[in-house]
Amino acid sequence: MKDMLTVALPKGKLFDDAVELLREAGLNTKGLSENSRKLVIHQEKDRVKYIICRPTDIPTFVEYGAADFGIVGKDTIVEQDKDIMELVDLRFGFCRFVVALPDAAAKGRDLTQFNYRRVATKFPKVAESFFAEKGMQVEIIKLHGNIELAPAVGLADMIVDIVSTGRTLKENNLTAVEEIFTATARLVANRVSYRLKHKRIQPFVERVRSLVKDKEVTY
Repeated sequence: MKDMLTVALPKGKLFDDAVELLREAGLNTKGLSENSRKLVIHQEKDRVKYIICRPTDIPTFVEYGAADFGIVGKDTIVEQDKDIMELVDLRFGFCRFVVALPDAAAKGRDLTQFNYRRVATKFPKVAESFFAEKGMQVEIIKLHGNIELAPAVGLADMIVDIVSTGRTLKENNLTAVEEIFTATARLVANRVSYRLKHKRIQPFVERVRSLVKDKEVTY
């Protein structure tokens, strides 16, 4: 169907809030479950199709038009820099990009003292841009998980990562010494879909804006 809307939903911590928001905005969310093995769910009567995928893949699905719009964290948007439209700050899934050092190294020392050191991160573009703006030269090591482990085993001197409560840093004897920026979940859209399906997408976007405009930011 030409007027079928395809929505990309993220597995993981954003999933439940994303589904609840779609339901409040008037979409049929029946059958959506993160624990289901079904990755594509059709609501033929309501002309909506959902695809459930890894958060890091959502910008790609949206950019290439496999999804008309999706929900994804600002952290992923900034790191990937895909050609998509960022429509609404959804005000949930709050986290912070930080630079963290081992507790002992962090005490009483300025970050610029760590020039020419190694940085472990899942977000090399964010890290590179941040340190370049500070005029620092660092070696960036990309990892895909357990970033906190890198300083403990001597792989890196510091990390750039996203945190919400900071508990994981504390448990791994790390201290956040500088905040890069904060991030929340965003509603994003494919540029062509937004133009061609504007009559369906725009009213939905306005409902979402109305639902979130007075909400407090949540983790």
